[in-house]
Amino acid sequence: MASLLPPGRYTVFVLCIVLLIVAVVIAVAGNDDAWVAVIAFAALVALGVTDLTQRRHSIRRNYPVIGHVRWWVEAVRPEIRQYLIESDEEQAPFSRDQRSLVYDRAKGKAGEEPFGTLLDAYRNGYEFIGHSTMPVDPADPASFRITIGGPDCAHPYRASVFNISAMSFGAISANAIRALNAGAKRGGFSHDTGEGSLSPYHLEMGGDIVWELGSGYFGCRTDDGRFDPDRFALHARLDQVKMIEIKLSQGAKPGHGGVLPAAKVTPEIALTRGVPMGRDCVSPSRHSAFSTPLELMAFIVRLRELSGGKPVGFKLCIGHPWDFIAMVKAMLATGVTPDFIVVDGAEGGTGAAPPEFSDHVGAPMREGLLFVHNTLVGAGLRERVKVGVAGKIVSAFDIVSVLAIGADWTNAARGFMFAVGCVQSRTCNTNRCPTGVATQDARRQKALVVPDKAERVYNFHRQTLIALSEMLAAAGLQHPDQVEPHHLVRRVSATEIRRISELRTFLQPGALLDGSLTSGVYADSWRRASAETFSN
Repeated sequence: MASLLPPGRYTVFVLCIVLLIVAVVIAVAGNDDAWVAVIAFAALVALGVTDLTQRRHSIRRNYPVIGHVRWWVEAVRPEIRQYLIESDEEQAPFSRDQRSLVYDRAKGKAGEEPFGTLLDAYRNGYEFIGHSTMPVDPADPASFRITIGGPDCAHPYRASVFNISAMSFGAISANAIRALNAGAKRGGFSHDTGEGSLSPYHLEMGGDIVWELGSGYFGCRTDDGRFDPDRFALHARLDQVKMIEIKLSQGAKPGHGGVLPAAKVTPEIALTRGVPMGRDCVSPSRHSAFSTPLELMAFIVRLRELSGGKPVGFKLCIGHPWDFIAMVKAMLATGVTPDFIVVDGAEGGTGAAPPEFSDHVGAPMREGLLFVHNTLVGAGLRERVKVGVAGKIVSAFDIVSVLAIGADWTNAARGFMFAVGCVQSRTCNTNRCPTGVATQDARRQKALVVPDKAERVYNFHRQTLIALSEMLAAAGLQHPDQVEPHHLVRRVSATEIRRISELRTFLQPGALLDGSLTSGVYADSWRRASAETFSN
């Protein structure tokens, strides 16, 4: 008798057939309401028949009807995990606590925490800043600025220590850009365009602009995709454009080039970037305007002249250490230095990238920052070049922790995305962002109300710098440029904590030039590197 019963995996399908028969009998008996059930169960039976006869999915063949639950649950898994399952400190990539801090500060709240820390102060890697027995009065956060511009720069820029990192028009919406730039205008901090060109929305609100120039030369390219000096000068000399940033590589996809999926390439974006419709907009993985470290220095000089003497620098994620040292050797050989360098990290964000690149290519930001800082110190160039960083910066302590190992200022992208409403749905590459931040769908981005979100961008920046001021005051410091490696402390075992100045190697000025280093990554890379090539 048991052999006559259908296999258990067909139970739901058979039940649908039985219920269909029952519904038909009831409907035929004169109950008109039962026809609704007939239609519903007939649809489920038809679905089951389709499942049994299709050849693409084995789960649907073995589990007709009920097998679809797998895809339904999988579709909402990220939301269920984020809202119901993940812990407050779990980072994927930003924890609930980190997001909540940004949301609170964007609303003008301090982001206070009751009942004590939820962090385990005894786990390896826990960090804190030492405090002074005699704290000083908190300084005015408005004074937390640095001057960017070397000896060859005619128009130095007084930058905030906390700014909006690179996010292209196309990767994020026009309304998101408007809100970010309006907030930057009110708060007196800068807004990086990303490599997607200087769009009308970057200029509309009047905030300070850092124009990022990627390998696609969007906004200043010829028809065949090469650098166009005339188009560059036209935009670079605008008063609103304060600095020019050459993007050598991006932390989330170093060595790959930018990717804007075809679904997000609207006619407006195609016009702004100078690219065709209907195809993924992919930047080349390397620049065509230069191919050697010496040529990079010449390109910096050219951009500085074309922009009218504005600060020119470059952004990179550290890969082969000798590549960056080759650039430093080119600086020494030519006497040309960039006004600034921005160090991006492998933990950085992106709208779209192959997972292998996001997960396994490029140095993390802190390692890259220390390497850049040390190399410039060792070559005697650190005083001429300002160093910024980008990579998961959302709190005052995040800022302090990178200032302690060599940064002069910080940039944040996803932190400011949270401020304008991002909920970390991780659908940036689909054009279906639920909050209108990372989409080109006109109806979706209408949900992002620019004046309200601009206020939140301003609040997030202001509240973060207030917290930074209070944290520095507790340590007996008045300005971010006073933070040193000995101020930051890390737990290295269950029974030992050590200062970063003890844990990390910090080179002495000129150490790479005087021959005092004979081994290690700096000495080995110095011997390997040449100003004439990146390929060693």
